[in-house]
Amino acid sequence: MKQSSDSRSNKPAYKRNILLGAVAIALVSLSFVEDLFQVSKNLDIFASVYKNLSINYVDNVNSSKMMKTGIDAMLEELDPYTEYIPESDIEDYKLKYVSTQYGGIGATISNRDGKVIVADPYEGFPAQKAGIRAGDQILEINGVSLKGKANDQVSTMLKGSKGTAVKLLLMRPGTPKEIEINLQREEIRQDNVPYYGMLEGNVGYIKLDKFLENSAQEVKSALLDLKKSDLKGLVLDLRYNGGGILQEAVKIVNLFVDKGVTVVIQKGRNREKSITYNTFNTPEEATLPLIVLVNNRSASASEIVAGSLQDLDRAVVIGQRSFGKGLVQQTFNLPYNSLVKVTVAKYYTPSGRCIQALDYTHRDSEGSVVKVADSLITEYKTKAGRSVYDGSGIYPDVFVKPVKYSLITQTLASKYYIFDYATLYRNERASIPDARTFKLTDAEYAKFIAYLSNRDYNYNTRTERILNELRDEAEREGKMTDIKTEFDALKAKVSYSKKNDLTQFKEEIKKVLEAEIVSRYFFEKGRLEQGFKYDADLSESLRIINNKTVLASILNGEGNYKSIGKPGADFSANAQ
Repeated sequence: MKQSSDSRSNKPAYKRNILLGAVAIALVSLSFVEDLFQVSKNLDIFASVYKNLSINYVDNVNSSKMMKTGIDAMLEELDPYTEYIPESDIEDYKLKYVSTQYGGIGATISNRDGKVIVADPYEGFPAQKAGIRAGDQILEINGVSLKGKANDQVSTMLKGSKGTAVKLLLMRPGTPKEIEINLQREEIRQDNVPYYGMLEGNVGYIKLDKFLENSAQEVKSALLDLKKSDLKGLVLDLRYNGGGILQEAVKIVNLFVDKGVTVVIQKGRNREKSITYNTFNTPEEATLPLIVLVNNRSASASEIVAGSLQDLDRAVVIGQRSFGKGLVQQTFNLPYNSLVKVTVAKYYTPSGRCIQALDYTHRDSEGSVVKVADSLITEYKTKAGRSVYDGSGIYPDVFVKPVKYSLITQTLASKYYIFDYATLYRNERASIPDARTFKLTDAEYAKFIAYLSNRDYNYNTRTERILNELRDEAEREGKMTDIKTEFDALKAKVSYSKKNDLTQFKEEIKKVLEAEIVSRYFFEKGRLEQGFKYDADLSESLRIINNKTVLASILNGEGNYKSIGKPGADFSANAQ
């Protein structure tokens, strides 16, 4: 049998292939050597600059701070997720990205005008069990005054090993005397699932607010508990969930999807960073009607869960477009107990789409990060043939208009008037009705308005800003005298209208105030339950999940729920 040969060469094909392979290896090796040379060269230059600055600069130099500044500036050129973590920040990093446990009293704090205020005690932990309330001011910790101390300093003072004692000196609004409280620190565990329960129509609800260690097990445990009732469907709430561990997201999808199904594909520049993640267990509920809630703060692992379940036509996604983070990070150990977290890959949902919204590689002429251009957004198909798109987050199957609070409500919240009034309300009332049914009466709302009577909650409306611009322009052009009468009349009307904002936006303000008051008695669980009756996303979820025909039509891409255009157009859906 004759050997194959190349028409451009007399050499046998196999010999030519060996030769080409050798040349390719040589070129790769040369490239690798060149890369190593550039790395070595630049490290020598960097080290030399650092050394000379440390030795010769005119003033004393904090060499550690200077090094961190240099590293941070270098990484800033890449993306906001690639970061250096020095030894001093390791514990905070683990709490934020890995573990949900730490030693402390179980409360969040805020700093207002130099005062350390308890913002939210966690139910069932030392602070709450000792009677500490939201709104209490912490004056001293173990006899040390907190005057002039920053939040991170106070937080460090409150944290400590399990079982160690801590003494707090508090001042409670409406109470004339200071309060001294002694308590013991405990291991504080912030659950990934802060709440789950049953909604109307035997529909289960699971709130998942992060993807840290054991998040999948927590979702599974909640699901198994809910299944003890006659469960008709499930709402998985991923709103405001910024993500976490990718593998936890895969395990959560596996609860609802058969074994051996691709959930997400990770693709990196290096071959070892390219990984396909498949389900590997028998699902708990492969057919249970499922809704996933997302909004513009749902990111990363949240988008993997929502996007995968959407691509597999396993769940209906409801809410608003998600954040659009399609990047994967991996942490590497560095000398002296420090770490670097590096973006090593992009991830792709089962349909093949990457939902990354910002292009950090191709910046504009000024070096600013730009969004993926509409012209580059590509259409993909779900398992059942529905259209989905890459390049800008997860688009919900059913869009619900997001809540947008008025300026008056935003101002009352940002100036802490709603928070402080809830504190006074709690101090005057030992108990309130059930969180789900609690509502302020008109008389109680009138008391809140009276509370605001001697407080400054001034703010500029858009109309006022435009009027001020008109006045400035008229004065520049010398025409203010001609329009002063009309201008003053218009300004007076705007001012009068603004005074009515407390009445005009009464229901909206009451809703926010009720949630704050309920949290004083029933903590985060109560805040969630109280908000159910106002939650448009949840209301739409219940309506759809209880109508099998509508649910099926969405998953099949039929009827009024079918996407009406690619991203960039108005994406909406009207239920009939």
